[in-house]
Amino acid sequence: MALQHWTQLIEHGSRIYIGSNAGVPTKLTEELVAYAPKCHDVEIVHILTHGENEWAKAEYADNFKVNSLFIGGKNVREAIREGRADYTPVFLSEVSKLFRTNLPLDIALIMVSPPDEQGYCSCGVSIDVTHSAARYARYTVAQVNPNMPCTYGNSFIHVDEIDFMVEAATPIHEVPRPESDQVTRQIGQYISLLIEDGACLQMGIGKIPDAVLSYLGDRKNLGVHTEMFSDGMMELMKRGVINNRLKSVHPGKVVSSFCMGTRELYDFIDHNPHISFHPSSYVNRPSVIANNANVISINSALEIDLSGQIAADSIGFDFYSGIGGQMDFVTGARMSEGGKSIIAFPSTAKGGEVSRIKSVLTQGAGVVTSRGHVDYVVTEYGIAALDGKTVRERALELIRIAHPKFRQQLLEEVRQHFWVPDYVEQSPTEVPELGELQQVKVTLKRGNYILRPLNPSDERRLQEFFYSHTEDTLRMRYSHDPKYMSRQKSSALVSVNQQEDLALCIIEDKPKDAEIVAVGRYYLLPNRSAEVGFVTHEKMRGQGMATILLTQTIEIARKRGLESIYAVTRSDNKPMLEVFEENGFKVTGTYREEKELSLKL
Repeated sequence: MALQHWTQLIEHGSRIYIGSNAGVPTKLTEELVAYAPKCHDVEIVHILTHGENEWAKAEYADNFKVNSLFIGGKNVREAIREGRADYTPVFLSEVSKLFRTNLPLDIALIMVSPPDEQGYCSCGVSIDVTHSAARYARYTVAQVNPNMPCTYGNSFIHVDEIDFMVEAATPIHEVPRPESDQVTRQIGQYISLLIEDGACLQMGIGKIPDAVLSYLGDRKNLGVHTEMFSDGMMELMKRGVINNRLKSVHPGKVVSSFCMGTRELYDFIDHNPHISFHPSSYVNRPSVIANNANVISINSALEIDLSGQIAADSIGFDFYSGIGGQMDFVTGARMSEGGKSIIAFPSTAKGGEVSRIKSVLTQGAGVVTSRGHVDYVVTEYGIAALDGKTVRERALELIRIAHPKFRQQLLEEVRQHFWVPDYVEQSPTEVPELGELQQVKVTLKRGNYILRPLNPSDERRLQEFFYSHTEDTLRMRYSHDPKYMSRQKSSALVSVNQQEDLALCIIEDKPKDAEIVAVGRYYLLPNRSAEVGFVTHEKMRGQGMATILLTQTIEIARKRGLESIYAVTRSDNKPMLEVFEENGFKVTGTYREEKELSLKL
């Protein structure tokens, strides 16, 4: 664009929007930076921008004042940290309203595809807030790029709405598929357990969403209503896993607002009628999201406190990213029939030196998502279900999925706030023999169940399990008829050092309110032996649960080098006697009402 055109457009103190994500108009930003000596105090408004972002460098501090609606891109974070740039916290769904009211734009610099026969250009890979910026700015300047894919939906701008056009064939910024590591794979595997057939997905950016998608190959009829469309989603579309058949909003189509990835991905979305791109003011609107059933939002965080408050845009006093669309989709998912909001992140930062799960947020960190919004938190150590939980219960749930080396410290710190009673002394421990996921899927006639270790967050569950017993069960299991199980007693039974003793349970395979239906445990004895015991809910008897628990217990005992295990049961408890005898136990003693059985390992 000629110099006189920039002179005509830009005045000192103008406000300019620069196109976002992979849709940064590279040619226009280069010309803008070249024009910098002739302008002063020009405000640059942007969200995440890929590329060099020369305009954010310190040498242009007198020329350009950067205002980030989402912090990201080269040089931007440094400018924020040094006080040369500003950050405006805002929901992406409401950025369009800002452009109409509090943040009117003088110029929008955007990138579009070449016009079609009717004169319509597409915003291609970046509709998000760019489409709205072009709509509300006093002047719109477009780089027409033949490399920009033409995307369908509400992505089009007519040439009559563009004030200046510059033809320039620059490469669309590509983002290679992230390489997953062991931590992200485990997180992805855990999240996949929460995604059922027919779910409608929203996923953020980075390794974790890609890891989740890699575990969804056996799902059916998945849909997508998301901010960012990715290579991983493309692969599942090609395989027919994502078909959007069950969606209510734009059935049969992916709904997205921007796209970042490889050139293969950009070619895939080009003139693809099955993908519908729309502005963030529509895609991110919670009421639109909620019109789909079974929406699952998957987002990340920088840290979380033990009450469930999420810090996602700042590390202490340092602003790091932005609110973005997290709250839009968390709210939409919770409003959706059958929806779930999931926050996922590695349990530690700084090479394992810092826990992301904290008793209190780091001083200065801002809450993006409140303690009342999150259904599930996932780390490489498991899934913490927070919805409907007391502060005590959610603190224990979150400690369970923290890195093991920080668990005891977190427990001690949270006890100081009186969120957790002093009698809770044992932090959760692992049962390595159960594998990385610390759970085993159990399929029975009545459905699917999960075998996993008992842990301190099961305090209330075990108490409810106890109070579900009949008098006959209490007499058979405990040899007497106990009337009560206090929370303190229940806590002692679930707060187990699993490296020495062993306490397992079988729970219903459902994400929320899963009840304990069977418990098995052993207590280690000094002579390399252990005493075992089991109890099964009355409604689940005859399903083989005691046998499953006993088999798992024997296997773990052998791996730990025990020489024998034994049990004491009532002589009239025929079903339990049969279970022991079928698994090789021999009667080694008979007393008035009880029999002792043992098994050599």
